[in-house]
Amino acid sequence: MTVSATKTTEELDSAKKGRELPPAGNKQGQGRDGSGVFRDVETDSSSQMQKDYGPARSQTTLPVRQQLCRAKVKQDELILFTTQLSVMLDSGVVLSDALDAIAGQAEHGTFKMIIMDVAETVKSGENFSKALAGYPKVFNTMFISMVKASEASGKMAEMLSVLSGYLNFESETRKRIKGALTYPFIMALMAVAATGTLMFFVLPRFMRIYESKGAALPKITQVLVGFSKLLGNFQAMTVFLTVVILMSVGLYYWAGTLTGRRVIDFIKIRTPVLGTMFIDTIVTRSMRIMATMVNTGVNLLESIAVIKNSCDNYYFRRLWAGVDERIRDGYQLSESIMISPSSQLIAPGIIQMLKAGEKSGKLGEVCDKISVFYEKKLEGSIRNVMALIEPVMIIILGSIIGTVAIALLLPVFKISSVIAH
Repeated sequence: MTVSATKTTEELDSAKKGRELPPAGNKQGQGRDGSGVFRDVETDSSSQMQKDYGPARSQTTLPVRQQLCRAKVKQDELILFTTQLSVMLDSGVVLSDALDAIAGQAEHGTFKMIIMDVAETVKSGENFSKALAGYPKVFNTMFISMVKASEASGKMAEMLSVLSGYLNFESETRKRIKGALTYPFIMALMAVAATGTLMFFVLPRFMRIYESKGAALPKITQVLVGFSKLLGNFQAMTVFLTVVILMSVGLYYWAGTLTGRRVIDFIKIRTPVLGTMFIDTIVTRSMRIMATMVNTGVNLLESIAVIKNSCDNYYFRRLWAGVDERIRDGYQLSESIMISPSSQLIAPGIIQMLKAGEKSGKLGEVCDKISVFYEKKLEGSIRNVMALIEPVMIIILGSIIGTVAIALLLPVFKISSVIAH
């Protein structure tokens, strides 16, 4: 007891001789310096803690989450995720366990981290659709809307299966279009290379020959010479590229306005051949979504809301918004389509089939049949577009190369008479 009391007294004396203890609110650690005297390792928490640990936190947690929210993933990864999740849920696996399993077997990368974060959000009690909404670059509005509707109907596995099929179809469509554009793109590169070689290496030699003889080049060749000089003028090209960049930026922001979207979307649906493909794509998607949601027990208004969000065309969105209003006023689906704005986008045959489906109480089955029919029609539209791209590109490139060739051959035909003079 005496030793204990003596030690306590010495410790108190040493504390007084040192410095006063900091307030209880300050987090402070101590360390021993070389002389054996205790010294402070950290200072006041409001300043030094923020200084030392603030950057570390901002570089590890918040920026990573922000980067994931802005990240994009490959379409194949999204299709695989949707398919796997559909199969697991259909087999009776719990959603959180299914997400953990998919994240565990996914390759290391951005999408793996996104799945893990979605799984943690679901485990914390949030809805799956709300967890997906945190990544708008990965899961679009249609995806989230359909998942949200499936949560209400309790048939998420079926909805994800339909989503997987739709994503597969869109991916295959993009691959077909890219495949159709590959050959014309290679031809365009070769045409640019050939034209550049002729203009910058062959044409100047003819110019020197004609200038030495005091003869004038043919008119079409003079135009080509002027164009080649313009391309070789650094200041002129700088001004030209600056104007092109400014115009591109202006068009980009203009396309984001209501007027810009209306004009661009009008061109999309009114362009021959291409317009048919755009319309068939949106109608196929809309009918497939309606068939799936009606068959899984989702009410018609919620189905139309999802369809409207899935449409990236202003006129189709206006159509479905009008249909929504008319149905709320008491009209049937087929009647609502006929009296809504842009109703001409839906073929009269589709409206009649929807009307028959409403009367028979088999609207979902009718929509499914329409989607199958329009999917085949869309495949035909894509084949027509691909068949049209190659000849159009060949005509355009052939015209350019032919004009350049004529402009270069005319001086060759006349060079003998020029040399003779």
